[in-house]
Amino acid sequence: MEGYSSLEILTIQQAYEAMLADIHPFVNAPEHLALIDKAYRYCLEKYDGRYLSSGKAYMFHLIEMGRIAVLEVGLGYISVVASFLHGIDYKENVSIKELEKEFGKTVAIVLEDFSEISQLDTEKVAYNSDTFQVMFLSVVDDMRSVLLKIVHRVYNIRNQNDVDPDRLPKYFHEIKYIYIPILHRLGLYKLKAELEGKLMLFENPEVFHEIEAKIAATQEARKQTAEDFIARISEGIDAELERTKKGGKYKFTYAVKWRLKSIPSIYAKMKAQNVPFEEVYDLMAARVIISCAMKDEQECCWSVYSAITNIYDPMPERLRDWITQPKSTGYESLHTTVKYDDKLWFEVQIRTTRMDEIAETGQAAHYLYKGEKQTSEEWLLHVREVLENPSQVSFENSYKKIYKSDKIFIFTPEGDLKQLPIGSTVLDFAYEVHTRVGETCNGARINGRMVPIRHELTNGDKVEIITSKKQSPRADWLNVVVTEKAKNKIRRYLKEQELKESELGKGMLQRRLKNWKLPFSETVVDMLVKEFKLENSLQLYHKISTEKIDIADVKHFLTAKFGENAEKTEKTVPEQIEASKKETSIEAEESLSIGEDIGNVTYKLSKCCNPIPGDRVFGFVTNDGTLSIHRVNCPNAKGLQQRYGYRIIKVKWNGMEGNTSQATIRIYGRDVMGLLGKITKVVSEDLQVNMKNLNFNTDKDGFFEGRIVLQITDAEALEFLMDKIRSIEGIMEVIRID
Repeated sequence: MEGYSSLEILTIQQAYEAMLADIHPFVNAPEHLALIDKAYRYCLEKYDGRYLSSGKAYMFHLIEMGRIAVLEVGLGYISVVASFLHGIDYKENVSIKELEKEFGKTVAIVLEDFSEISQLDTEKVAYNSDTFQVMFLSVVDDMRSVLLKIVHRVYNIRNQNDVDPDRLPKYFHEIKYIYIPILHRLGLYKLKAELEGKLMLFENPEVFHEIEAKIAATQEARKQTAEDFIARISEGIDAELERTKKGGKYKFTYAVKWRLKSIPSIYAKMKAQNVPFEEVYDLMAARVIISCAMKDEQECCWSVYSAITNIYDPMPERLRDWITQPKSTGYESLHTTVKYDDKLWFEVQIRTTRMDEIAETGQAAHYLYKGEKQTSEEWLLHVREVLENPSQVSFENSYKKIYKSDKIFIFTPEGDLKQLPIGSTVLDFAYEVHTRVGETCNGARINGRMVPIRHELTNGDKVEIITSKKQSPRADWLNVVVTEKAKNKIRRYLKEQELKESELGKGMLQRRLKNWKLPFSETVVDMLVKEFKLENSLQLYHKISTEKIDIADVKHFLTAKFGENAEKTEKTVPEQIEASKKETSIEAEESLSIGEDIGNVTYKLSKCCNPIPGDRVFGFVTNDGTLSIHRVNCPNAKGLQQRYGYRIIKVKWNGMEGNTSQATIRIYGRDVMGLLGKITKVVSEDLQVNMKNLNFNTDKDGFFEGRIVLQITDAEALEFLMDKIRSIEGIMEVIRID
């Protein structure tokens, strides 16, 4: 063969075989390797005797491009073939038909697209780099051509001696405004960081070398600091590892390494913080690499996070959880920044070996861990997505679908790790800590900020529960929690309270019967249970105690049964109400109007839910013909509909303008100076609403709970009032309780 010497051909062949060995984990199908070898020998013949500016054989450029394409960008065999053939000027020397015949249609399309990209005018790309990226889509059919162009520029910048010096400004211009942004959005961070360093050295060599010199001058002191930092966190991780082993939980090993931030990153911090090199507070970063079973990855990472933040105070706003919610690129890692001393902060990255491989080597590692043969379809689809939407990358892709978790990890002030479902609240966490803590939970302090019990938690929160002796579980707490553990604990407490209240109700009934000169006997109790359609006497006593059964209704029923006019009383039902017995649901088509036109029907607003004009309501016909008005979300609504469907009628508000009704609201928050005055001003002065009763209690932790009984015109006015109160500083929760 003419051109290259025998020694050069031998060296080229050795480089080629080394490349094949490197890419073998990802490109190993015999038919694919055969096509690559065909392209290699084709180019060895076509480029025989051709050299780069440095005097190096041109074939080394092609071989290295193939290696970068697979190992650093995540492409497959097609791109390796195209890497060999991209420099052939087929428009003059080789026809596209010949290339297609020799290497297939796909390879020919990639090469043609690559040529089209190379001819684009990039002179004005700085003014609108996003648009330029989108422009790729108008000239290419195969996304491999775009990635291959990135590979080509990576080689050019790494091997500047091989390039005509006059072309370097153009290349760096494209690197800055096109390829670095694309690499960032594709998650190829290692390549991006490398090109940023080369770019800064080209554009601002004086500053680059100045920072480089300062780094070198402080290297020994920085090394000592980093080693001390690593030693201390290693002790903490070892202790955590020992604790998990004793508890029979997950097992893992780990390694810690550190690095100085890149020179471009340091320079960016100097400008952002407006400080000299010496005063940049977060120059160094540490990385903890964990080896563990894949099913334990998240818990191990958060366990290490807990161990580290127990030693060093974290900066809450710098927590980045890309484990629960991976980046669109597939990047997974847990990032935090912790305080080493008064002036120095360390960024700590926590990830598993699998995560680190994907972060460092990109798509190839992703496919390897998925256990799939190398196909670039998902990857190429993502590239097109990035170019179509340069300002936004969709997160609905294969990576999140594979690794998305439905758990979050929360820490106690002591650093104990609690695992909860996504959507869990402060109250869920309180019950996870201890039942009594949950029952008395009055709020929480998260990263120094006060939050209410219904605040939804996020990964990595360190939560300090605030308790109050005056606090106790309520039925509405069941709507606050999501964990079954918390729900069961609340239900058990409410059941116990129901039993206690039943005892009180029993005593109340005994005393009332004595006053009415009626016997307290099993017969009388059974009559009342049947009358009010209850299951047992405990329910009767509980409803009497909580005033869900009006004691006047009890008296009326018993008087009718034992008195002279019992028969008459039982039969006295207004005709309008009798007709309404045909209705079987709240959703009946016809309805009575509550107000001026209700006719001869006597109605009352039930005390169990205190409906006000504007509330969605229904009517319940009592034994004496009275229409009792209830809210549709009344605690008794479901039971009344199930047991007395024939006595339910639909009603609506009408002609109630100017009237007022009673409503009670509960307010919870942090007690700050002048808060009560602000609340009363909003209620009485600003909105001119009458307060019938006001009761506020503050605990030792500075939290208060207040109840206000209001005379309100309608539900809309009440909601407006509650919104106004919520806007007051220090208010954490405002709810209507009846």
